[in-house]
Formats: sequence, C-alpha cells, structure tokens
Amino acid sequence: MSFDDMDVDTIWQDGEFVDWDDAQVHVLTHGLHYGTGVFEGVRCYDTEKGPAIFRWDEHLERFYQSGKPYNMEIPFSREELTEATLELIRRQDLESCYIRPIAFYGYDSLGVSPRDCPVDVAIAAWPWGAYLGEEALEKGVDVMVSSWRKHSSSQIPTNAKTTGLYVNSLLAGEEARRNGYVEAIVLNKEGQVAEGPGENIFLVRDGEIYTPGLSQSILDGITRQTAITLARELGYTVHDDATISRGELNTADELFFSGTAAEVTPIRKVDNVVIGDGSRGPVTAELQQAFFDLVERRTDDHEEWFTYVE
Repeated sequence: MSFDDMDVDTIWQDGEFVDWDDAQVHVLTHGLHYGTGVFEGVRCYDTEKGPAIFRWDEHLERFYQSGKPYNMEIPFSREELTEATLELIRRQDLESCYIRPIAFYGYDSLGVSPRDCPVDVAIAAWPWGAYLGEEALEKGVDVMVSSWRKHSSSQIPTNAKTTGLYVNSLLAGEEARRNGYVEAIVLNKEGQVAEGPGENIFLVRDGEIYTPGLSQSILDGITRQTAITLARELGYTVHDDATISRGELNTADELFFSGTAAEVTPIRKVDNVVIGDGSRGPVTAELQQAFFDLVERRTDDHEEWFTYVE
C-alpha cells in the first residue's frame, strides 16, 4: 500500500511534530549519499487494553547501540523518543501501526567522514499489515536461496541496523521476486544459512528447533529472541547457535521466518523443493499462535514487554 493511500499526516522530526509532506532533508545529506544511518522497525498492536508497543525498550536500546560503531551519538534521550512516539500514535489515532525511528548523519559536508555533520532523528508511524501477505501467515511462502551472500561481521557490523547495509537485503529480495518467489534466504560468506533479507530463519527437525547464531553474521532480531523464549516456554528444545547448511533447508520438517514485519511466517518451499508436507507445520503453528496470543494480549504473560499508548 502506498503512503498516499494511508490516513497518516504527522512525523516527529528533530524534536518537532511536522506535517507528513514537510518532513524533508537536503539532497546533499550525508546519510543519503553514504548510507550512514541507523533505524528500527517496531510494531504497535491493537489490544483489549488499547494500543501497545511491543518490546519498545529493547528496540530503543538496539537503536542507540547501532549508532556506536559509527560514532553516532543520538541527540535525544530514551525518554524523549518514547514520549514522542506515544504522542505520534495518539495524534494520528492509530490503533495498530508500524513505527520507524531513524537517525542519520545530516547536511553539512560530503566528505566520507561525517565528523562535522549533525545527527538528525525522525520517527514515523503508519498502518501496516502482514509484511509477506495475510495469506502467507497460514499457507506459507515460497523462497529461493539468493546468489548474493550476507556480509561478514568482520567487514561491517552485522548486529547494527544500518541503513546502507540493507542494499544487501534489497539485492537478495529483488532477485527472488524477479524469479517468481516471495522472499529470499541469504547464505553467509562460508556458505551456511544466515537469514532472510529482513527476517531471521528457524528450522524444525524431529521436534527440535534450530536457528543460526550470531557467529553466522545475522542480526539478533528481537522477534527472534521472542520466538526462542516462547518456544522454550512451550517445552521445545531450541538450538540458538546452530550452523545450518543449505542442504538442510530441503530436508527440514518445517521452516519459518521471524521478524518485526514478518512476525512468524511459515516457509512452504525453498528453490521449489516442498518443505515437510507443504503447509504450515504443527510446531510453527503452535509458536505462531503463542506469538499472536501474546502480542494481542490474549494472555497476561510478559507484560513487561509492552508499552501502552494511554
């Protein structure tokens, strides 16, 4: 859905609420040329207690941590960004939404060094449904293993959500879509499974759950952490530092993606090889149900993970 089709009209930018169309930057902004920005993706869910942001504190912590490798000091406190986000949701009367905080080196000079550039910060929020499609949550998605590899953490920090790094994700995802698939799986430089372009990946075999560890050059997703916690609470054995070969994808009983946007989405086929019986598997279904019960507050578990918009 295009932004023009959405009923949103306000963005918080550098300490002020501005009209959506007025939230602009100079064409010579450093972050536009060199990808020197960090961002987060966060969901707010419509619950019986009102709109609730899921794991806001953890996302905010990663937001600040992501800036550190780039010597980027975010010029607003956590409290300021939290209140700005809550007020942004209130002003637009959003019951559920996707939230995008971003910080980037702004306009001053265009040497590669951003030393004299200010750090600009903005927050937007808008309605956004299932990232890979509503049908995908039940029926799963068809994916391909991309020819593009995930960069190593020895090359660029992989556990920072950096704007420029998502060119890698774009290349993998667009390659998949050009070939008729919904999404991609990216291997690391050693040829082992890393993640999706914007998702972590889980494999189920013989009733146990496996997911690549941080040593595989992945982003330690907050939804990934949530899925691991919920799976263990359901009694599953979870191997959260697994090395998964490409061939193991084809012989898995089940595969699924996790992510703020993707939530918990089953994978139906990899490179046209049917996974399991070609439908959402029982482990994925149980974990997916537990996830949505949690975020929609049909359970009181993990109340500490929610920030309510009051």
